[in-house]
Amino acid sequence: MSKRKSGLNVHGIILLDKRLGVSSNKALQEVRRLFNANKAGHTGSLDPLATGLLPLCFGEATKVSALMLDDDKRYQVTMKLGVMTDTGDAEGQVIETKPVPELSIEQIQCCLAKFMGLQAQVPPMYSALKLNGKKLYELAREGITVERAPRQITIYELHLLDATFDTLTLDVACSKGTYIRSLAEDIGHDLGCGATVTALRRTQAGQFLLANAKTIEQLSALTYDELQANLMACDKPLEKLPALHLSEQQAKAISYGQDIDIESQKSESDYRLYADGLFLGLGEYGINGKLHPKKLFNLND
Repeated sequence: MSKRKSGLNVHGIILLDKRLGVSSNKALQEVRRLFNANKAGHTGSLDPLATGLLPLCFGEATKVSALMLDDDKRYQVTMKLGVMTDTGDAEGQVIETKPVPELSIEQIQCCLAKFMGLQAQVPPMYSALKLNGKKLYELAREGITVERAPRQITIYELHLLDATFDTLTLDVACSKGTYIRSLAEDIGHDLGCGATVTALRRTQAGQFLLANAKTIEQLSALTYDELQANLMACDKPLEKLPALHLSEQQAKAISYGQDIDIESQKSESDYRLYADGLFLGLGEYGINGKLHPKKLFNLND
């Protein structure tokens, strides 16, 4: 006999401005308790050192969290020059220091230009990537370093916001899978002195902006009805996908997992499916030329 859930069926997305010093999972659980939600998940963790935008998914919205992981991101990062740590950020142990050369703005801009566009990036040892079922940061804590295959990433924008004699603050727009700590270290090496991240703030994830996020303190001050009013619909992250509006009969067939014939221009992307204004889920065309359900949502509970 399965254990009965004690929480509520809450469906939707909340944008959290994660505070410094807490893990993404702890931040998630704090908001989950406010909603008394049965099911919750986040869309790409932020390190305790990092702050900023953390979209949280509840109930059926957790079904789109994997898709949101693929979204491009934007960060503001401050890096200290002349210092290198084992983790690539200020939480780690200092492993090397170097004198910082006198750098002109032109020299810094020239360096940043080298990191624009498509490139291969080696993930840091202190990451959640797995090797033979074990996370790399677990190996790193044991003093073990392993070979990591480089991954293709893209830096779309890289702007210098501020510079002192030993710090740089940058605005970075990048593809999924980009490690800002690794980017900072690589920039530091190119400048000849090394670097480590001292502050990191996520300002955008896909279409979602930090300006629309709320802190845990702001959420805690809301009534339950106000919390509910701040939930975004489960299909909000899917707005770029084409929408199909089904008849009652078609919707019924889709809900039973059946393929349906539909008159629509075929697309390589998934479709958002609706009936009577209710979001049903995602569908795609199969090799049989029919539309079949790919991921269904139950928003009636």
